[in-house]
Amino acid sequence: MKHLFLLLFVSVLLNNRCISQVNKVGDNLKDNDGNVINAHGAGVLYYNQTYYLFGEIKNGKTWLVPGQNWEDYRVPAGGISCYSSKDLKHWRNLGIALKPTTGKDSSELDTGRVIERPKVLYNEKTKKFVMWFHSDKNDYQSSKAGIAISDKPEGPYSYLGSVKPNNQMLRDMTLFKDSDGNGYVIYSSEDNNTMHICLLSADYLKPTTQYSRIFIDKRRESPAIFKHGGKYFLITSGCSGWSPNAASYAVADKIMGPWKEVGNPCIGKDSEQTFFAQGSFVLPVVGRQGRFIFMGDLWNKLDLEKSGYLWLPFTVANGKIEIHR
Repeated sequence: MKHLFLLLFVSVLLNNRCISQVNKVGDNLKDNDGNVINAHGAGVLYYNQTYYLFGEIKNGKTWLVPGQNWEDYRVPAGGISCYSSKDLKHWRNLGIALKPTTGKDSSELDTGRVIERPKVLYNEKTKKFVMWFHSDKNDYQSSKAGIAISDKPEGPYSYLGSVKPNNQMLRDMTLFKDSDGNGYVIYSSEDNNTMHICLLSADYLKPTTQYSRIFIDKRRESPAIFKHGGKYFLITSGCSGWSPNAASYAVADKIMGPWKEVGNPCIGKDSEQTFFAQGSFVLPVVGRQGRFIFMGDLWNKLDLEKSGYLWLPFTVANGKIEIHR
């Protein structure tokens, strides 16, 4: 992103009764030990009255992949981190949930590969925690989903391998568990031209053949989905590499669609750049019906390990999303 400073807007849950917005411009998001949290492209699992934050570990020198027609900046893949919190304010570092390998070019977990946008669901039937993430090569032509499993939310996770759902590309992605327990993977596909929503198997370990194509030829990525009032809401970004663009959201009565595009959910100054962030996840705040947190990354494309975070609380009123900074 163009902005090299870190912005943090965190909605803090206090005693599950009220939300207090903490605005910190120029601050780092730190754990209980005072270290900067390293969890990019993040997702959150709420389990046993605890929030678990999973994200990409970005450490090392940023470099530009040669021969690409876009600014394909990379850092070594550091694996996936995990942090826990009871109140969304104080975060405990639980270590590396999924460790990378080093010097093994054939391994999909090698530091020379792409390990992005991890999301985790708990499966009540199997009592397992299931992680999906975007697994790729540096030229983004592999375009698969990596899948891992654990007996504990914080891991360690055992890597099971990768898959192309229905033999289709998978890039930016998220997971969603519906109220009936069904799991879904939502992802950019077809060279980012179209987004897919795919029903998962009962154990969440495999894609099924039941899927739908949405936003056809719209070039959307970074999906973040949630449900409210019986309707599904999906926030996405445009495709502009590491540079910011306008977010957009759509609404559906059924998760497979049809989806009705509404427009930019962001309001106010810099809303056309999503406040210089790219969304990663929408977190429903437990105990506060209709309260959510838009979680995004402030990418520093020239020094990716110094990328920051933008977390903004919002509500849904009359079926509409309004996100203010």
